[in-house]
Amino acid sequence: MKLGLIADIHGNAVALDAIISELPSDLDHLVCLGDTVQGGTQPAEVMRRLRDLGCPVIMGNTDAWLLSGLAEDPAEPVNPEQRRVGEWTLSQLGSSDIEYMRGFVPTLELSIAADRTALCFHGTPRSFDELIFPETPQEEVLELLGTSEPVVLAGGHTHVQQIRCVGHGLFVNPGSVGVVYDRHQQGEEPVFDLWAEYAVVELAGGHVSVDFRRLPYALGDVVEAAEGSGRPHVDRFLRGYSGRG
Repeated sequence: MKLGLIADIHGNAVALDAIISELPSDLDHLVCLGDTVQGGTQPAEVMRRLRDLGCPVIMGNTDAWLLSGLAEDPAEPVNPEQRRVGEWTLSQLGSSDIEYMRGFVPTLELSIAADRTALCFHGTPRSFDELIFPETPQEEVLELLGTSEPVVLAGGHTHVQQIRCVGHGLFVNPGSVGVVYDRHQQGEEPVFDLWAEYAVVELAGGHVSVDFRRLPYALGDVVEAAEGSGRPHVDRFLRGYSGRG
């Protein structure tokens, strides 16, 4: 059994295309762990690709925020620039895209063997806002993930590829498709890496293995998509990419 995991695309269809072109043909399941379109320059394109893939999609915090009509979010305060980008993102989506997004699920449990399951979510099984980082204490992680023991617990949200033992299972974060960066970097504005991240989880002979993958994509493709998009604050968006000054 092979399970593909993608997460945190954030409107970057250039990065998503890099992954789609490389996805193994023998995947039994592919799941998107949420945060699909907000922030990037290609929200409509990302929606089209996800619908073409036909994979289940988990509701992420930014997906829910868009569906709320950009309501104030006490868990993650929104600045004026993010709100303008959110308004633009919504303007790029058709009514069918919104209905598709309303069908995103909070969690998904998949049967991956006779007595084994994978539980998929965005932040944690109980909230898309909760965070699990590599340095999060183990006792806190166990509290966040609950008492059930699926063999794989798959979440995104932090944009950090990680794996850790949780009871008799594994917690896996595939990283981010569309917005990869070092959260410990210095400076006021983040610098984004030009690669897309995902993971393949394989269950064979009772053993679980995880293959973390990173695929490069071209700065020129990001620039071309951004400059023709009409996204607010596009110059600042592009400054975030390495080599853009």
